[in-house]
Amino acid sequence: MPTRPTAIQLPPASRWQALTLAITRLFDLEHMRLLEILLDEAFVIPGTGIRFGLDGIIGLVPGLGDVLAGLLSLIIPLVAWVRGVAYITLLRMVANLAIGVLIGTIPVFGDAFDIWWKANRRNYNLLTRSIAEPHRHTGRDWLFLLALAATISAIFAAPVFLVLWIALQIMHGIAAWHG
Repeated sequence: MPTRPTAIQLPPASRWQALTLAITRLFDLEHMRLLEILLDEAFVIPGTGIRFGLDGIIGLVPGLGDVLAGLLSLIIPLVAWVRGVAYITLLRMVANLAIGVLIGTIPVFGDAFDIWWKANRRNYNLLTRSIAEPHRHTGRDWLFLLALAATISAIFAAPVFLVLWIALQIMHGIAAWHG
């Protein structure tokens, strides 16, 4: 009867080094640029100069398409995280993706928005900027995120204020009718 190994045996160090090197090459800036082009800019609508990529095509599939495109788009922020990009920049990358995925779920308009927004191009530019000049542009990232938070707050606050205003108008109407 064969004996079972009591511990997991790792391959020789040279295999781990080869795997690490392969992963490093796969996720280098050149490959990230190719991924960005494939997802956002690979095709041109003839006669318009409007560029789109697989992100826009996959997004045409109702519901699931935007989620799948969003998952593919997570590769660039993941590479940025592995490379040690500042957390505020990573948060901005995730916000870029979230905007694209959320608005992209709106039929027709969302697909046009995805083609215009190009979250992968934005995230690739953030990645290269952060690698070239770490922590230099984090103020822009904070400003973007604060503007995004203010916009989201306004979107959620608007219905509340509208309901309150309608309630006040109704109460004034009732008071004037009884008065």
